[in-house]
Amino acid sequence: MGQCNALASLATHPNPSLEREGLFVMADGARSDHPAVQKQLDRLEMLSPGRDILGLERISEVLNRLGNPHEKLPPVFHVAGTNGKGSTCAFLRAAIEAEGLKAHVYTSPHLVRFNERIRLAGKLIEDEYLATLLARVLDISEDINPSFFEATTAAAFLAFAETPADACILEVGLGGRLDATNVISHPVATGIAALGIDHEGFLLSPEEGTPDDPMTRIAWEKAGIAKKNAPLLTQKYAADMLHVIADHAADIGAQHFPRGEEWDAAIYEGQLHYKDGSGRLNLPLPALVGAHQADNAALAIAMLRHQDRVKISDAALKAAMGWAQWPGRMHFLIAGPITHLLPSDAEVWVDGGHNVSAGLALAKYFADYEAGAIDLVIGMLANKDASAIITPLHEKLASVTVIPVPDHESHALADYPDASAPMAEADDIKAALQSLSLGAGKTVLIAGSLYLAGDVLKENEQVPD
Repeated sequence: MGQCNALASLATHPNPSLEREGLFVMADGARSDHPAVQKQLDRLEMLSPGRDILGLERISEVLNRLGNPHEKLPPVFHVAGTNGKGSTCAFLRAAIEAEGLKAHVYTSPHLVRFNERIRLAGKLIEDEYLATLLARVLDISEDINPSFFEATTAAAFLAFAETPADACILEVGLGGRLDATNVISHPVATGIAALGIDHEGFLLSPEEGTPDDPMTRIAWEKAGIAKKNAPLLTQKYAADMLHVIADHAADIGAQHFPRGEEWDAAIYEGQLHYKDGSGRLNLPLPALVGAHQADNAALAIAMLRHQDRVKISDAALKAAMGWAQWPGRMHFLIAGPITHLLPSDAEVWVDGGHNVSAGLALAKYFADYEAGAIDLVIGMLANKDASAIITPLHEKLASVTVIPVPDHESHALADYPDASAPMAEADDIKAALQSLSLGAGKTVLIAGSLYLAGDVLKENEQVPD
């Protein structure tokens, strides 16, 4: 996610500033009810990328003018991937904090408040400090025309350099090789989560010397975060994908530790069993929902155990399984204004997944969960694959209700594949839920976009903190 917010969204929104509920909304959904923060976001809105391509030139120049704060960070854990990178970051943070240490965290996009992107020593960044940081970045960079993501990345690095902490966790915005976060030259560990097709317009654009096969190209782009002498931990991938990652790691002198060879993990007898060259661990299953979360947790454990700068005990790793939180991903809605629109015994889940890999993970979860038929409420951005969620869930669907994603170009009902279940449209999430005639299972899934997930959490008064 992340960097596409300034690039892909601007392509589909000729007027990126919209007024909603008294707040000003940028094309990527950035908004604040704090006047000083909004003033700087308005300045960001007026900027456009110097070129409509990814690259490190602009962010490098911005950081140079700021005194290179990215070179003054605590030990950095850098995570890429198509799916699961945010959850991996959540497990890293949980383990570090369970050890009694403090971590900075930079993730994207946010769900409700822009501040969610920057967590300083365990707490979301305060509005006044955020406004000051954004102003400092923009004051020295307007002639550079940094993208939205580049400017906010620079602000995050400033905050991280100026605030003491024991570790720093960075989630790649888009791709890896040319992502603004990839100016980090000496991470203590890098990791690549699950891979799939997403952001095709950027990551699969023709470029001389890159792999022709789409999935291999994706793997090659993600491998770009590997650094000399730093451990690179990877999940299991198809042979060609693993080969291109291994070759790149060897070329630059990174220490590659692929899952299934140097480390591994599996679920059995109700536990997550992990092993590597240092020994074995038996851990509780993650509290985060879905079998795929065990894979994300295992990657975080591997990253922590293959570096020696931040000491994490086995006890802290075990605690992290229950501590990790990642809002908007198979997120159970508690009693609130949204759930009160449905019968009291209905289960309502929200998930921001928007690609085929996410759809398959949802299908597996609901199959394992042995849920009854699902009433799906879906909103997807127009630049996403409209079949990505519906097709994997095909056999579980009792109904499909299509809604727009607020303030974004979205797929209409006619864009979605036939679900072999009643399909309808509604104006918004409240109208969609009020229109449902729930069957015996009373399971409702709201999915298709992180922007939609954020709006739902806000409406249900479950704002991430």
